[in-house]
Amino acid sequence: MLFLLFSLAHDRYAIDVGQIAEVLPLVHIRPVLQAPPGVAGLFTYRGVPVPVVDLSELMLGRAAPARLSTRLILVHHPDGRGSTRLLGLIAEHATDTIRRDTADFIPSGIGQEHAVCAGPVINDEHGVIQWLDVKTLLPASLRDVLFKDAGMPDVAG
Repeated sequence: MLFLLFSLAHDRYAIDVGQIAEVLPLVHIRPVLQAPPGVAGLFTYRGVPVPVVDLSELMLGRAAPARLSTRLILVHHPDGRGSTRLLGLIAEHATDTIRRDTADFIPSGIGQEHAVCAGPVINDEHGVIQWLDVKTLLPASLRDVLFKDAGMPDVAG
């Protein structure tokens, strides 16, 4: 399976490319006033507004730096109502991929009931990589805020 790698601080994470619609350079994000922590705002993709979450801000409490390697990853995220919606993820160092068998990943030892992003891990010559499943990325309360209007389509492809 092919994974896109990205970083949060000095830690590396991987997303299954099957969950990704597109990877874009960091575009202008329109802030949303009084948005919950981690919500960077909105941008328009193919004529449709897409909510954007800054993974660094959501997980670490600080915004991702605007670097050439910082990307906007558009993923298909379940909206909690049986459909998927596009969600933008701002991620640092999202420039590399790896190909690994899913069986090579082992449990992290931390249950996802305690840590949303506690997916399985794999080691390589640079250290640990944790598999981040887009379906379990957001707490239900944040997902419900971002996808309140269930009528918006997933405009991928």
